[in-house]
Amino acid sequence: MLKGRQTWIFESKPVIISSAAVVGPFEGKGALAEDFDVIHEDVWMGADTVERAEKRLLEEACNVAIEKAGMKKEDIQFFISGDLMNQIISSSFTARSLDMPFFGVFGACSSSMEGLALASLIVDSKAAQYVLAGASSHNIAVEKQFRYPTEYGAQKPPTAQWTVTGAGVGLIAQQGEGPKVTSATIGKVVDMGIGDPYNMGAAMAPAAADTIENHFKNLNIEPSYYDLIATGDLGRVGHELVIELLKKKGIEMPKDKFMDCGLMIYKDDQPVMAGGSGCGCSATVTYAHLLKRMKKGELKKILIIATGALLSPISYQQGETIPCIAHAVSIEM
Repeated sequence: MLKGRQTWIFESKPVIISSAAVVGPFEGKGALAEDFDVIHEDVWMGADTVERAEKRLLEEACNVAIEKAGMKKEDIQFFISGDLMNQIISSSFTARSLDMPFFGVFGACSSSMEGLALASLIVDSKAAQYVLAGASSHNIAVEKQFRYPTEYGAQKPPTAQWTVTGAGVGLIAQQGEGPKVTSATIGKVVDMGIGDPYNMGAAMAPAAADTIENHFKNLNIEPSYYDLIATGDLGRVGHELVIELLKKKGIEMPKDKFMDCGLMIYKDDQPVMAGGSGCGCSATVTYAHLLKRMKKGELKKILIIATGALLSPISYQQGETIPCIAHAVSIEM
């Protein structure tokens, strides 16, 4: 059911019956290491390219989630996934090996919640019983495509963020045990004229604020409704900006409940500049850490707002500014 202009309410409350997160070695030294299903000791993961390594991350996360649900690939009707590589090859090549009907999405780092929202819509409409949704990123692959190859050793400003090497996946079903997806607010593209690819937090913050504001307006609720509200990967710069932007709109975000996945995944002494980012950031934090907290009874209601910068290497080289988007999904136990 559509509520307001951009929020879906899922009346059947689709269930996340299983989830999985697979990460690289740097994430395995981070603050949430004990929550991940698999931690690789090598960023290459036995592959001959970092792009193939990312595909292995996503494949492994999918297989772990399916196995945890006690199911087979043939039981699942659709696979939805997105990533940051050209033509979303990590997702497409994973779909090739999974042999499932596939929807490829590109919302940049918002792809995790875009996929979860679409999967929940499909299940809620009874167009499928089971849908697998995920997202992935690889630090070295993303750096090579969007900035400079790691070997170049380019110095980064304090506003830059560290792309997460990881993949997160959720299996959404009509029935079962687990956290339920109750609503999703689909974001609009917002461009405030920022063109610096090393300051994604500032570029994406207005889109996050717009989606959060509309989520509360469409559902006629306050921030206090949720036990935890987390943006995807705004990092320190973007997270602080969202608080300021929402305050100007009369929305006070409780500091003890308002967090950012990019600030949660790493430890304070890890050199990640302004925090974590990438499609794998909100995907791994949500499908591992946050869902585990819900199952333990520590959290009852959470809202995840995954943010994405919709630039490409070509658009940046041609002097375009960075259009951004944010998608919010509410999950309740």
